[in-house]
Amino acid sequence: MNYLRQLGIAFSCLLITAIHAQEEKVRPFDLEADFFYGTILEHNPDISHLITEHPQGIMLAYNRKTYGYEAWERRYNFPDVGYTFVYQDMKNENLGELYSAYAHYNFYYWKRRLQFRIGQGVAIATNPYDRETNFINNAYGTTVLSSTMLKFGFKQNNIFKNIGVHAGVTIIHYSNANLKAPNNSTNTWAFTAGINYFPKANEFPDYIPLGEKTAYSEPIHYNLVVSGGANQSDINNSPRYGFLTLTAFADKRINHKSSFTAGVDAFFANFLKELIRYESVAFPDGEVTGDEDWKRFGVFIGHELHFNELSFVSQLGYYVYYPYDFEGRFYNRLGLKRTFGEHFSGSMVVKAHGAKAEAVEFGLGYRF
Repeated sequence: MNYLRQLGIAFSCLLITAIHAQEEKVRPFDLEADFFYGTILEHNPDISHLITEHPQGIMLAYNRKTYGYEAWERRYNFPDVGYTFVYQDMKNENLGELYSAYAHYNFYYWKRRLQFRIGQGVAIATNPYDRETNFINNAYGTTVLSSTMLKFGFKQNNIFKNIGVHAGVTIIHYSNANLKAPNNSTNTWAFTAGINYFPKANEFPDYIPLGEKTAYSEPIHYNLVVSGGANQSDINNSPRYGFLTLTAFADKRINHKSSFTAGVDAFFANFLKELIRYESVAFPDGEVTGDEDWKRFGVFIGHELHFNELSFVSQLGYYVYYPYDFEGRFYNRLGLKRTFGEHFSGSMVVKAHGAKAEAVEFGLGYRF
């Protein structure tokens, strides 16, 4: 496959579309097109048979520039907000190809020459696990996957007629967050290089300075969150079950960027009920009797990094009630939260035990 030719055609199509859209929009943007080449990291020996050649692909991005119209943009050194599309050939017939789309932030350092991108999105796998036709693929259990992208590199705009260059490294993670087994996932480490185009760069407005830093804090607030979703155990072809999580926590906003949290969780995961029954029948001489309680209760501490109405959530928890041993007593969460007004919020977080995902939790919250 001629990737350079595809890259040029795709970038041209994206450019034509974006230039037309620019006629109606006043906010500046730039476009990026990359070719990448890398390797699949063996984070789990169970996927070693799937690492055969070097994956490669193309990456297209739209970056909407900020320059300080909103206060949060100034606090984070005027990041970009945008979208990325990735095509990746895994160079393994059992893994197939992946098409993914992300929403992303770009953060800049060293006179805006170093760029760090973090993106979250979804991917489509062309050849996921199938019990009859593709049982060798134990990395992707579903066609639709969750994907996280990290990218870091050097970027220079406007070298010649609004065209610039960039190069760096990227990590792309594909997983279905235990929605369906198998779910050993993959992590691609790749080198990237490409070009960027910044239309009307000479009309870019001056950055609005941050100004004098002001102290900001809020009193302690209390929150209730109801979360749910569906997942299954690690046993291939086992049924998928819904789950419910009830969370109560307190948050303390200490400045414009950060809040600390602490709270309690009640987990009602129906797949554990079935897993306990399965183990008691499949291994009658084992330690599982079938009478173990499938509910779990935990306590956690956490942090929220605020970007206007959006925040990045991180938590570390410990099960205080843990009658059945599943992946250890510590758990962690990473995800996004969006506030709606003063009281309501929606969230999407991945709950895991270390690097082993258990579920994606979709939550609705109320802040008192």
